Amino acid sequence: MEFGIVQFTSDRGLKPHVLAPLIEDAGFASYYVPEHSHIPTKREAAHPGTGDSSLPDDRYMRTLDPWTSLASAAAVTSTIRLATAVALPVQSDPLTLAKTLATLDHLSDGRVTLGVGFGWNLDELSDHHVPAGRRRTMLREYLEAMRALWTQEEASFDGEFVKFGPSWSWPKSTQERIPVLVGAGGNEKNFKWIARSADGWITTPGEADIEGSVTLLNKAWAEAGREGKPQIVALDTRPDEERLARWRELGVTTVLYGVPDDDVEKATAYLAKRAGQLGLG
Repeated sequence: MEFGIVQFTSDRGLKPHVLAPLIEDAGFASYYVPEHSHIPTKREAAHPGTGDSSLPDDRYMRTLDPWTSLASAAAVTSTIRLATAVALPVQSDPLTLAKTLATLDHLSDGRVTLGVGFGWNLDELSDHHVPAGRRRTMLREYLEAMRALWTQEEASFDGEFVKFGPSWSWPKSTQERIPVLVGAGGNEKNFKWIARSADGWITTPGEADIEGSVTLLNKAWAEAGREGKPQIVALDTRPDEERLARWRELGVTTVLYGVPDDDVEKATAYLAKRAGQLGLG
């Protein structure tokens, strides 16, 4: 089981190229950032954390672009995985996004993990012309089309939302398969989707008792005929030896912690403290 850091990037926090080396130097294995293109001022969609249209943090409207952020982090690190928790691929053009991700994977020597979400902010999705009731199908097609572009010499795709004829596109992804993880609630519907179209699951904030969910995920994984085990990334607030031991037995592959990013001193002190608690060296 590895440990990583998630930063709620914004124009008020430490820049990724400043924070990422601190994360790597402290012994953490991965660096995750989120994505929101914009936040409509008038919304009908409820935030999963507040239960209504209010936002728990103004950084939602100040979020940095994830790919630019991770590219800047890639330039000043050499070992940590560069990931999203979570990105919203359906808000981008799939051909352009495939190129961006393949380029990031190439420049980072194969360190990219793509964490994706279905999108809770339906108003945001609507501005990108994403039909709310079809966003899961749309995301599946985007991932399948991008994988074709990442791996095939002449790629093509003919779906409901993505269509393009035989095409050349380089660079190909450095990794044989860029891992795709889905951040979503731990239920049967989501796990069947993951088993069919992704490589693992990212828990939602506050979801600590995940034993039943992991059992359900492994069942869906086996029924889909997938080999091995799914990756599981668990969000945590503070290290607890019993909980971490339980998660390790369940097959959790990565545990993520947030980081205060007001200034370098606070971030450095926090990372050193967490690293010590987790036995990182």
